[in-house]
Amino acid sequence: MKTTILIHCPDQSGIICTVTGFIHMQGGNIIYIDQHVDKESGELFMRLESEFSDDIFSLEGFKSKFNNDLTEKYSIEWSIHTSEIKPKMALFVSKYNHCLYDLLSRFNSGELEVEIPFIISNHKDLSFIAEQFNIPFYHIPVTKETKTEAETQQLKLLKEHHIDFIVLARYMQIVTSRVINEYPNKIINIHHSFLPAFAGAKPYHAAFKRGVKIIGATGHYVTEELDAGPIIEQDTTTVTHTHSIEDFVTKGRDLEKIVLSRAVKLHIKRKTMVYNNKTVIFS
Repeated sequence: MKTTILIHCPDQSGIICTVTGFIHMQGGNIIYIDQHVDKESGELFMRLESEFSDDIFSLEGFKSKFNNDLTEKYSIEWSIHTSEIKPKMALFVSKYNHCLYDLLSRFNSGELEVEIPFIISNHKDLSFIAEQFNIPFYHIPVTKETKTEAETQQLKLLKEHHIDFIVLARYMQIVTSRVINEYPNKIINIHHSFLPAFAGAKPYHAAFKRGVKIIGATGHYVTEELDAGPIIEQDTTTVTHTHSIEDFVTKGRDLEKIVLSRAVKLHIKRKTMVYNNKTVIFS
């Protein structure tokens, strides 16, 4: 069995040796290890991939012994994930289809090792895409008057299907603390990188008028502060005076697809750790 272990704790002498030695004593063979020490905070972040023999490995036994031997002694926050269990991803969308098509195409080709139990949208426009990929589609309209009830329906579906994380594939609604608190650092959003300079409904038009020379996209975890959560992935491309507004929009949407898919893959592969509204992204 292959496992991925994520560890966060105060940096201290011998901690890496202690953890790797513990895994060895439990019959594990470490095939990948990466670590980072935040010098300002004195915090250690570590990611380990290990292989265990299915004949002797007990996940619950490993968790119990790790907690008893290491957790309290070294003030460790940790999690372990096995390759046998695919995380369940829910997709939220509105009317733009480029990110949804991209993620579903990658999923269909086996590039994203997840399960997608359903798609939720506040509009009916993209239901045909869900049908193409044979994924259940739930239309949950959202207005000022119905937002609380809509979130109740969303949370009910999320819990019934044991969803692990949510991807906002251009979902044009503000997600409130009610949902965020149920999925901390487990809701991924994508937006253009003109913020805060060009906010509003037509950022590409505003950027075009200003004569910007680069455009970009940002994938991040959702927090209560709008579009200010821990950044997972970013990218940019250049533009010139020869490009039209339509070119800006096209380039921007291409970036949004690429950056969102990268962010999702990093999350699926357990390569992200959040601390103080920033991320540690392992290679």
